[in-house]
Amino acid sequence: MINRLIGAGNALLTVSSQIIHQHPKRITAVIAALLLSGGGGAFAVASLGPDPAELPVREVLEQVQALPIIVPADLDLQALQLFRSDVTRSTDTADTLLKRLGVDDAAAAAFLRSDATARQALLGRSGRNVTAETSERNRLLKLSARWTSDTEGNFNRLVLEKTAQGFVSRVESAPLTATSRLASGTIQSSLFAATDAAQIPDTIATQMAEIFAGDIDFHRALRKGDRFSVVYETLEGDGEPLRAGRLLSAEFVNNGKTFQAMWFQEPVQDGTATASAASARNKGGYYTLDGQSLRRAFLASPMEFSRVTSGFKMRMHPILKVLRAHQGVDYGAPTGTAVRSVGDGVVDFAGVQNGYGNIIILQHRNGYKTVYAHLSRVNVRKGESVSQGQNIGAVGATGWATGPHLHFEYRINGVYHDPLTVARGNETIPLAASAKPVFAKLAAENRIALAAAASMQPGSAQ
Repeated sequence: MINRLIGAGNALLTVSSQIIHQHPKRITAVIAALLLSGGGGAFAVASLGPDPAELPVREVLEQVQALPIIVPADLDLQALQLFRSDVTRSTDTADTLLKRLGVDDAAAAAFLRSDATARQALLGRSGRNVTAETSERNRLLKLSARWTSDTEGNFNRLVLEKTAQGFVSRVESAPLTATSRLASGTIQSSLFAATDAAQIPDTIATQMAEIFAGDIDFHRALRKGDRFSVVYETLEGDGEPLRAGRLLSAEFVNNGKTFQAMWFQEPVQDGTATASAASARNKGGYYTLDGQSLRRAFLASPMEFSRVTSGFKMRMHPILKVLRAHQGVDYGAPTGTAVRSVGDGVVDFAGVQNGYGNIIILQHRNGYKTVYAHLSRVNVRKGESVSQGQNIGAVGATGWATGPHLHFEYRINGVYHDPLTVARGNETIPLAASAKPVFAKLAAENRIALAAAASMQPGSAQ
């Protein structure tokens, strides 16, 4: 039987081969048609299969033994550690500060209350950045606090750390690092309201007002819609911003007119200037971006961004009740507000003088004198040399004064002059020719930075 089947198969193959050789094109067409209709054929065949729902189902249960977990001997498994940061408040106690940091540790609270170093650095101190490192059970492992100090370019760091013997504390000093930030804003009501909305520090707003004070009256000349852009330093400690630094460049558009300024410190070269000029330039100053100095022989005001309460004019004297000339300008400010020298000079008088109360008179070059009266504190002595911007006293209400304010005068060769007029007309300190190439390069960079700041949405900073 098997032999017959084999023989029949061989005969069928022989006949098929002969047919393919005789009709190759027809055979190819038939095969192509079968391939193209293969999907339909497959569907037809599949549709004839049994219904899956009627197929028998069998459940198989087997026990599986989990493999053992092998931990390498050199793998250092760390416990979970949590980090939280906040800023200290003047009302903080040991318990409230730690609670805000997510610390639940009675021993840490007790140490913070008893340790003089930690208590002095944190409790009752506002605005200090503090970070706590805790275990998964919120037990304190390490606490760090950072704040700026009066030392040049440094910040202080308090470290409170848990050891095998208990908590220990130490205070370290480290250098600040400076980064640049850009911001812009629009005047809606006042300068400080606009800078607050733009998240710009008050110290930067004050510097901007100081720079443009000779060109813009920030008390009376601001207009709704005025715009400003700034590039300024932020001083950081351990990557945390601690305070604002110097205003690097600024642009202010007031009533359609654009004012620009940038900070520049000239490189001092031997033999290119006199010692006094080199010393003045080495302090650095602000310039327009085309090289015109904004640093004048006298500051626009003896106080940072203060308000004029009485001008240089005839007025009814508030105490004598008679009409008489007011020979200076009064600046309203709280008692204790710092008063600064508007220019380099020598103390001609420091003490008490009639209705002026506590008074300082400074002698400047070319016959100029400035007068600072009604002070609550005098910080200089007769004959002492002072520099522009130096703190020389504090606002008060001594002498003939109805309230705390500073009375300020200019006397030029013995003649009284309006301080506001003198401030806008005094001479500038020019840029040295040798510094112009360096200045031009820096000015180009500042133009790009200010353009980037101006393109930012108001209220943002980066």
